[in-house]
Amino acid sequence: ITLNESLVEYTLAHGIDEIVVANDERRNNLPVDELFACKIRGIEIIDILDFIERETGQIAVNLIYPSWVIYSNGFASNNYLRNTLDWIFNASMALILLLLTWPVMFITALCMKITEGFNAPIFYRQERVGLDGEPFNMIKFRSMRLDAEKHGAQMASENDNRITKVGQYLRKYRIDELPQIWNVLHGHMGFVGPRPERPQFVQSLIKNIPYYNERHNVKPGLTGWAQLKYPYGATEADSLEKLKYDLYYIKHRSFLLDILILIRTVEIVLFGKGR
Repeated sequence: ITLNESLVEYTLAHGIDEIVVANDERRNNLPVDELFACKIRGIEIIDILDFIERETGQIAVNLIYPSWVIYSNGFASNNYLRNTLDWIFNASMALILLLLTWPVMFITALCMKITEGFNAPIFYRQERVGLDGEPFNMIKFRSMRLDAEKHGAQMASENDNRITKVGQYLRKYRIDELPQIWNVLHGHMGFVGPRPERPQFVQSLIKNIPYYNERHNVKPGLTGWAQLKYPYGATEADSLEKLKYDLYYIKHRSFLLDILILIRTVEIVLFGKGR
């Protein structure tokens, strides 16, 4: 927009109550005096990163500049009290969930044996990257064919043709994730956090996506903000989109946000909205 009047006059004349400052403008020809004049007249001045974060629930990784990461609000540090409370919460929830869901897990195992033979394995163990980049073995109910990775490691995708008939129901209702209660009890995972990825993929994604390694500063989770907001993705572009939500979660991580994510996850499980 070409202004024939000052920025202050323009905003007051048009009833503008907020100005979003784009990243490039912040670095170069920022009209500081006029923006300050607007601010003292009650007009909100907001950085584009904060605007996108507020409106979309994600952090625009491609727009981040180093000083924003250091000086922005959020990204609260871990401490002994917080870690202890997290452990108590996750362990208690895991034991309660185990007591509530063991009949479902027993029936699931029985169905898998009946449909695929009594020699077919029930569980699937796979190495994933956890807190601080440490690897661990994540346990799931096997939802794919035994030869699913005969051509090498592949990312899961929507309508994956490697999924068995029983596996389709397991994934739809997130039942395949229940054995990860064991990972929670062992301290490898929490109930809420970024989903852990395989080392083969992580090495490549760290090289190609800025700030990707920052998601390993918190424990991975059974469910997370990115899982609620973004579908299965099998490409690097999908991983970038999920990272935007993961960083939002890490920045705003709190007990209340965890509860919100868990409630929405329960809704997905109960109404079969899983992907």
